[in-house]
Amino acid sequence: MFLGTYNPKLDEKGRIILPAKFRDELEAGIVMTRGQEHCVYVFSSREFENVHDKIRQAPVTSKQARDYLRVFLSGASAETPDKQHRVTIPPTLRSYASLDRDLTVIGAGSRAEIWDTAAWESYLAEQEAVFANTAEEVIPGLF
Repeated sequence: MFLGTYNPKLDEKGRIILPAKFRDELEAGIVMTRGQEHCVYVFSSREFENVHDKIRQAPVTSKQARDYLRVFLSGASAETPDKQHRVTIPPTLRSYASLDRDLTVIGAGSRAEIWDTAAWESYLAEQEAVFANTAEEVIPGLF
């Protein structure tokens, strides 16, 4: 499970060092793809297979499912961390998420997300107030 917030730097070759707490789960390989809100989703290879199995169940007759599948999978890139636990973020994903040198990597349960730090701080500032003031059940059975 991916938890926490980390602030690695993007190097001149487009690589980041994976947070130490994420390495065991990601050492066998990862899949990065476009995430919602213009971040990069990072899945372990195993978890991405589970996600793909669910996507394959979507009806081909649904235009919304086809559109989502195309955007999600066309941006996907399988990567393997090197011995220094660095992984390259493909240029198309760096561009999509407007990633510069300062990054924020967050744990989001079954995946990690890579954000431009300024974009993350803006998103978090906006969402923290919504989170604190939530008065109804958002996730069934949680609260």
